[in-house]
Amino acid sequence: MGAPVDPIPSNPLPSNSRTFSSGRRSRLAELSAVAAVAAIREGEIKAEDYADALLERAARGADLNAFRTLRADAVREAAREADRRRLAGRPLGRLHGLPLPVKDSINTRELPTSNGTRSLQHFRPREDAGVLKPLLAQGALIMGKTSLHELSCGWTSNNATFGAVRNPYDTTRTPGGSSGGSAVAVAARMAPLALGEDTYGSIRLPASFCGLVGLRPTHGRYPNDGVMPLSRDKFDQVGPLARCVEDIALFDSVVTHRESPVTALSLAGVRIGISPRHLAAGIDPECERLVQEALLRLRAADVTIVTAELPPILREASEVERTILGHELLGSMADFLEAEHAGVTLDELIEQAGPNLTPLLLAARHPGPRDAYDAALHQRERIRVAAAAYFREFALDALAFPPSMMPAFPQGDAAAVSIAGHSTDLFIAIGRNVALGSCADLASLVLPAGMTASGLPVGLEFDAPRGSDQRLLALGLSLEGALGPIASPISTTTE
Repeated sequence: MGAPVDPIPSNPLPSNSRTFSSGRRSRLAELSAVAAVAAIREGEIKAEDYADALLERAARGADLNAFRTLRADAVREAAREADRRRLAGRPLGRLHGLPLPVKDSINTRELPTSNGTRSLQHFRPREDAGVLKPLLAQGALIMGKTSLHELSCGWTSNNATFGAVRNPYDTTRTPGGSSGGSAVAVAARMAPLALGEDTYGSIRLPASFCGLVGLRPTHGRYPNDGVMPLSRDKFDQVGPLARCVEDIALFDSVVTHRESPVTALSLAGVRIGISPRHLAAGIDPECERLVQEALLRLRAADVTIVTAELPPILREASEVERTILGHELLGSMADFLEAEHAGVTLDELIEQAGPNLTPLLLAARHPGPRDAYDAALHQRERIRVAAAAYFREFALDALAFPPSMMPAFPQGDAAAVSIAGHSTDLFIAIGRNVALGSCADLASLVLPAGMTASGLPVGLEFDAPRGSDQRLLALGLSLEGALGPIASPISTTTE
């Protein structure tokens, strides 16, 4: 058991804040990860000044509840050490001096890993998660641990124990979940790049709701050890959130130990599939408008849009994943607690869980008949085969669709949401579209598609065949340019 968690400082302004102007701090906070690292490496800016700029953003946006743990003094000292290393002429990594927010379900040796739940709030893992090791080896600094939906078991990041995470575009609405804190930290310019995890849309939905780029890679592309799973090596996958594809590509190259850069692909002749009768059915009218406008921009950039309706088996992905997770959830958690010597039993975890999560955990004790689980496992394998055949049949580079059937909805824990005046079950509104990438083990990239009339972002997900992650990122660089930028949250543009 570790020491009590340090609160986010109420006034973490740097000691040199009188000479380091507010305007310059704001400009530093807007830098991409690629630009920030290059500037630090070349000595154009100090790592400490850059860290100060991000820490000020975090302090100004503390009411968004992006961070579960943030120790400003430790971040500054790590940044000073990065500056000393550069001045001494020592070798510098590809992420030298970059503060990185980390979802608080990803083990960190120096900071507690609460998984957003009371019983683990002081849990100190023995070592960093596997995905962090190459990032830290290349000079990244752990900025802090980000807030999440409790135990990663939800899509709203409305945490009953540690407070709701708030969307910087509209603080009355959800940022999505479960990686809501990581998404908010990036959208609110507290950092350019953050680490999340996606089992059932937990990177892709926050990316869509917060106007970001999010990657759920092919399962196993990045190491998943040191992260509490919700399944037995099937759906859980760590991944990055950023404001541009270039930063996602940098992250990917570091974690996969790839030196060659990702270069943008020409969009001429690229074939993007759509499935209007399934993946676009019943979506919010504003989402529909933005998706159609985005497809027009892609057509104008020489992309070939192909109507390629999903075969019936691929439409079963959400129900299949939900069945498997229901059977594997508690066993996966129990195995993790034991393997990590967390000092907490599964019963204690359930007993101390927040009231909005307890019913789900208790229901998971009785997940239903074993034959339904076995049938779902078999169907999952058929879905993976069918997905590969689907991409071949239509000669698709990617399949495009909105991750969610609606923009960010009011924060809370409703079982249903309103879409065009109709009540829709949350598992359909949220889970229907994102499940395909998880269940078929596709490479999935979310890009901002546009903004609703009320100022909420809407994303467009591009799913590509399993193992085509690097090509999807190269394609993403060009798709991003064709789709164009969206507005920043108002809170990030006012001083």
